Amino acid sequence: MVAEINALLADHFALYVKTKNFHWHVTGPRFRDLHLLFDEQAIQIRDEIDKIGERARKIGGDTLTSIGSIAAHTQIADQDNANLSAEEMLAELRDDNAKLVTRLKAMKETADAAGDNATDGMIDDWTDAAEERVWFLKSALG
Repeated sequence: MVAEINALLADHFALYVKTKNFHWHVTGPRFRDLHLLFDEQAIQIRDEIDKIGERARKIGGDTLTSIGSIAAHTQIADQDNANLSAEEMLAELRDDNAKLVTRLKAMKETADAAGDNATDGMIDDWTDAAEERVWFLKSALG
């Protein structure tokens, strides 16, 4: 369970950085709306990071310790291009959040098999938040 939690933690760190990147670099006629949307989503992701890390510790595990350990455990690809279109940013974040939903749904089975009721319940909340981000990003794409 700890390995799964750490992978989820890595995804959240990577997704937070990417979402802030897009918040800072979005341009175009929808700048203000997307700038605010990306910031709202980044804050939500950031706020989940501590809860995820603390969950690993509560069940007796260690957490990620460095940028290198985050990079080694995440499925979220880096994006260093500061000149993506707003639509490209929206699509990339939509797809990354959808990957997170897939990971969370798989984790649900792992938590259930481990009899980890607390993590199981937290996964429901994190899944709902990620699904909402996918919905908002998909809707913004039109």
